[in-house]
Amino acid sequence: MQPALVSNEELAVELGAEAKSEITRDGIPTFWLAPNEIHEVVRRLRESVPRPFKVFYDLTAIDERARRNRNGRSAGDFTVVYHLFSYERNDYVRLKVPLDIKHPSVPSIVDIFPAANWYEREVWDMFGIAFEGHPHLTRILMPRSWQGHPLRKDHPARATEMGPFVLPDEKLDAEQEALRFRPEEWGMARGREDTDFLFLNVGPQHPGTHGVLRIVLELDGEEIVNAVPDIGFHHRGAEKMGERQTWHTYIPYTDRIDYLGGVMNNLAYLTSFEKLAGITVPPRGQMIRVMTAELFRIISHLVWYGTFAQDVGQMSPVFYTFNDREKAFSIIEAVCGARMHPNWFRIGGVAQDLPRGWDAMFRDFVNYLPARLDEYDRTIMQNLLFQARTKGVGGCTIDEAMEWSMTGPNLRACGFEWDVRKKQPYACYDQLEFDIPTGKTGDCYDRAIVHVEEMRQSLRIIRQCVDQMPGGPCNAEHPLTTPPPKARTMHDIETLIDHFLGVSWGPVVPAGEAFAAIEATKGNNGYYLVSDGGNGSYRTRIRTPSFAHMQMLPLLVRGLMIPDLLAILGSLDFVLADIDR
Repeated sequence: MQPALVSNEELAVELGAEAKSEITRDGIPTFWLAPNEIHEVVRRLRESVPRPFKVFYDLTAIDERARRNRNGRSAGDFTVVYHLFSYERNDYVRLKVPLDIKHPSVPSIVDIFPAANWYEREVWDMFGIAFEGHPHLTRILMPRSWQGHPLRKDHPARATEMGPFVLPDEKLDAEQEALRFRPEEWGMARGREDTDFLFLNVGPQHPGTHGVLRIVLELDGEEIVNAVPDIGFHHRGAEKMGERQTWHTYIPYTDRIDYLGGVMNNLAYLTSFEKLAGITVPPRGQMIRVMTAELFRIISHLVWYGTFAQDVGQMSPVFYTFNDREKAFSIIEAVCGARMHPNWFRIGGVAQDLPRGWDAMFRDFVNYLPARLDEYDRTIMQNLLFQARTKGVGGCTIDEAMEWSMTGPNLRACGFEWDVRKKQPYACYDQLEFDIPTGKTGDCYDRAIVHVEEMRQSLRIIRQCVDQMPGGPCNAEHPLTTPPPKARTMHDIETLIDHFLGVSWGPVVPAGEAFAAIEATKGNNGYYLVSDGGNGSYRTRIRTPSFAHMQMLPLLVRGLMIPDLLAILGSLDFVLADIDR
């Protein structure tokens, strides 16, 4: 099912005269608005237009001050960029608001989309753009003591551009004091009637929280009254690095975001870039990508399966699931020489074709794993203790999931049959047969059901790829592919120089912008890339599923007990690098 694209003209009529449309490389309806118009237009898009945009997808900003190619764009110093999504239309809409550096402020839309809360905080943190009416506009990824806004173009991109780091005792004390949790800052009470609340720090630490995460719990006895996730401990500036590297040298950095997803991260980035550059990957390259991406979906889900069981008290399964993960890694290692971070996909295809005997390795694995999954069903899913810890715990409705921008297995666990691979096919997924597993209640157990069945569907996809793998080239013969075709490299000095520049400097992409999303291991993962006509990204925006899912945690845990928190964290299937980037 392809996206039902709506023309800019049709949507402009629905929005009103204030919207000024823009034609973009990705074809997403795009409109420019004044700061005082954005709140009403967003409300109209959610509540009034036919087939409304009920899902808040993403919010970011662009520092325009260093741009060379504006192409008739607004002359603002900053642009705030909103992406909303409509399941009924199966399409996005993009809204842009130009801002002057003297007044970098725009109305908050948290009252319309609660999920915009963290995203507005992130834009304030990274760009210094204020959101009027936001309930708690504080830093979210950087320490409270941080000076400046890292995604502004005048902020250093490398440690060598900054002075040496020092941590005298007085600074250490100040940093520790800044971490002190003050309930009143969050609108929380210290008690009610004759009961005093207890505030408990969970973390920051890794075991049980799947990364360096801190959660402050407001407790009435053992009952969770509220929770405040504190993120940013794993922030590595992935978007800033995307604007520092060339287009092709950034590919290895994507591996480290959802570091369990391997080539899946490369696929999300390259799907957007190839749309921006107008590159079509040949059929063999597409199927190789899908086959290895689905293998990494299984690899990621096996980690989730074992650690989730461990989170609720089963100590043995993690050793078995990790053993199966090693078998999958052995295939990746045989194909490209790497394992967890293969960095194997390239612009226009893959680094090299499949080696001899590749099909036997994949066939052996898809024949081996189903029996193991059946065994895990008996030892984990049918275990009475596992069921007691997960059934009826941390559930949510489809409406709640959509309101908080939940995607992927967690959304499907609520009973909503939506998978980007089916609804907005990319690569060669429209040529493959597979089902979309769903749950009913959206609780921890249903999330497990969906994850487990997804592994079986991935095996089904891999088997079809092995059986149907087309011949021909695995890389596009396009002037912007990297590395470029080498057939005529040594014919003359001009072709040699062209090849050398293509490898070392990378492709120079015309000015423009494009967004693309894939069904990653943990949900909808999208890249929004802006080119200024150079050999690197002017703006790299990474929309990760885990960021949205962690923001939803307080809703899922209220009224439950502390042990339920660990079950919910395990069921959500997140990693902190995917949240913090």
